Amino acid sequence: MYINSGYLNNSHVDFKDKTKPLIVGSCGTYRLYKHPRLPTYRPRGRVDFQIIYVSAGAAHFHFDHPENDTVVTAGNMVLFRPKEFQKYEYYAVDQTEVYWVHFTGGNVTNILRSYGMKDDMRVFYTGASLEYERIFKRMISELQQRREDYQEMLVLLLKHLFILIHRHITDRHVRKNEYLECEMDMAAQYFNDHYNTDISIDRYARSHGMSVSWFIRNFKDWIGITPMQYIVSIRMSNAQALLETTSYSIAEIGRIVGYENPLYFSRIFHKQKGFSPSGYRKKIKS
Repeated sequence: MYINSGYLNNSHVDFKDKTKPLIVGSCGTYRLYKHPRLPTYRPRGRVDFQIIYVSAGAAHFHFDHPENDTVVTAGNMVLFRPKEFQKYEYYAVDQTEVYWVHFTGGNVTNILRSYGMKDDMRVFYTGASLEYERIFKRMISELQQRREDYQEMLVLLLKHLFILIHRHITDRHVRKNEYLECEMDMAAQYFNDHYNTDISIDRYARSHGMSVSWFIRNFKDWIGITPMQYIVSIRMSNAQALLETTSYSIAEIGRIVGYENPLYFSRIFHKQKGFSPSGYRKKIKS
């Protein structure tokens, strides 16, 4: 079994503290390989809040009553509130790996609601992501090292986790399958990395085994705009930043963001921003 954890003030005792809106008390991870079983039994619960993320395998939870048995699989999170009955087990046969964080504060319930975690939510699917693991590991490290401003950093990391949960819960796009999600995210990242090159949407789609029309339609459903509109928006945002922060000529900025023809660049910029590049720069200076 592998275990790694960190505790605020090196205390393993759960606590309630309403002096601040949100306080992280502890964070850790368990990974079962050979140890056959790891049980937790708290008939009166804890005085703080707890989120458990099942990153691999499965975990057995007995909500409300010891006889109830709910198998929570990888990609799900469990939220326990103060004084809720807690009974759950991890088994080596399931190759279980979990991360957990305990937190308290004077405004936790409202904060959870604001991030889409309603009062009746107990188990929610968030998908398997290395980003979740990175956040938990960073919180563990902050609790162990206790460097300057670490408590504030812990709150920021926990809110980062809440934001990712909220995005998954409220995602308005229909996720057809994991393949589609992966392909659209990869495409968006590729366009971000290569926006200032001569990108061919047709060539990109075919090189990934997709028809051009299917790719454009699904990219728009996923992101909200077409691939080319997405690329142009990145180019214009970066051109805007260069106009504001550098003394490069209009032609130089056009080339930097991917336009060899300065007149064409100026026309596109004007259409997107409502000003010519030179007019925008004058407006900023004034």
